[in-house]
Formats: sequence, structure tokens, C-alpha cells
Amino acid sequence: MPIITIEGPKASKEQKKELIEKITKVASECYNLPEQAITISIYENPMDNVGVGGKQLSDMH
Repeated sequence: MPIITIEGPKASKEQKKELIEKITKVASECYNLPEQAITISIYENPMDNVGVGGKQLSDMH
């Protein structure tokens, strides 16, 4: 069954709940599988650990 991994910035419990619900719904529809078959993993990355264009995200915000 599908396992979907998301890497991004720190998010609140409410934001993660919404993200999991919405992505599960879309993946379920696309794969034509029940929502119970979809697994979502979220990995939070501190902005110091991510670089874009040669700069840390923490320096860009």
C-alpha cells in the first residue's frame, strides 16, 4: 500500500492533522484505494538544516 513521506518545516499539530487528512483523501482517490490503506509520514527539518540557493532557510526568513 502507498507510503507517502513529507519533509518540511516545523508545523503545528493542527497543520499536520490537516495535511494528513487532505493528502490521504487525494491519494485514496487517485489510487482507488480505501483511506485506511494510505500511510503518511512527516519529517520536520529545522530551517538551519535546509539550504536553498546556497543559503540556509533560517537566514532567508
